[in-house]
Amino acid sequence: MSVRELEVALGARRYPIWIGPGLLGDAARWRARMRGRHALVVTNATVAPLYLERVRAGLAGLAHDALVLPDGESFKTLDSCARVFDALAALGATRDACVLALGGGVIGDLAGFAAACWMRGIDFVQMPTTLLAMVDSSVGGKTAVNLPAGKNLVGAFHQPRAVVADTDTLATLPAREYRAGLAEVAKIGALGDAAFFAWLEAHADALAGRASDALIEAIAHACARKAGVVARDETEQGERALLNFGHTFGHALEAELGYGTLLHGEAVAIGMLLAARLSARLGLAGTADAERLRALLTRLGLPVDAPPGAGADALLARMALDKKNEAGRLRLILWRGIGRAEIAAGVDAGAVRAVLEEQGAGRRA
Repeated sequence: MSVRELEVALGARRYPIWIGPGLLGDAARWRARMRGRHALVVTNATVAPLYLERVRAGLAGLAHDALVLPDGESFKTLDSCARVFDALAALGATRDACVLALGGGVIGDLAGFAAACWMRGIDFVQMPTTLLAMVDSSVGGKTAVNLPAGKNLVGAFHQPRAVVADTDTLATLPAREYRAGLAEVAKIGALGDAAFFAWLEAHADALAGRASDALIEAIAHACARKAGVVARDETEQGERALLNFGHTFGHALEAELGYGTLLHGEAVAIGMLLAARLSARLGLAGTADAERLRALLTRLGLPVDAPPGAGADALLARMALDKKNEAGRLRLILWRGIGRAEIAAGVDAGAVRAVLEEQGAGRRA
């Protein structure tokens, strides 16, 4: 199967996204994007036994090392970032060094943020090994770590030199992790591409079953759509904020329930449906499209209801810290139906609370 190649164009800055099988072993392709003599592979304890040696073999001739971190969202912290800095220091990494982020979104965000900080910014290459990272976090240069107060509160915009999405890695992805990635695929259709949403409805069973052709097509379409948005709004001053559809609710659920209770994609799935229902409550959209979204997410094996254990008031307090808010007022991504997301400023907190309570977010376990 051939490799699909896309490009993210940010003025004079450009970098490729490669999608297809066997890419981690195709060192000639990605080594050409590395400019220095030092390389650090940052990965986790789950991914390392599967793919680390393949990447290290491709680094022959460079001064390189690897840092293996514990797996999980709870380790996406400043402490883990400090471990990356220590590893770079031990390697003697200078400004021409490159960090390779081998893993899912946690590793990509964390390693990218460390690369943004080391000597005020060095190169990094994204090597996503989860579906969610391939279609979302690896593209666009958002890097960050979490704080106890909330998700991704400390970060930087730092674009990678390349994105190497080896679809062979998805064969070892646990079913729950795979399904979580499908949430971000569905999000692309829901927020701005009604035709793609309909394609997803037609191919939902194939995607749920990991059919290779449908999967590569979905990844390529999602990446192309995101690349276009990032090219027009790199630092999220306008349109790029739409990519956060479902995320304000989702991030609040993740933080309140404890990182790892819900996978990020699961939280986004629930968050998208909450945003759709809030849109209906505010008179922006009807309920039929929200039900279409619920049906698609269900077919893809994703949760659609808020779990017990997070009260509506606690979630609202988390949402108040969201980076999109302005002057202390809630600023959410809502929609006027499938494919028509928009930024809604000054959203009434009472309406948000009502939707949360309707969907069971006020229950206790």
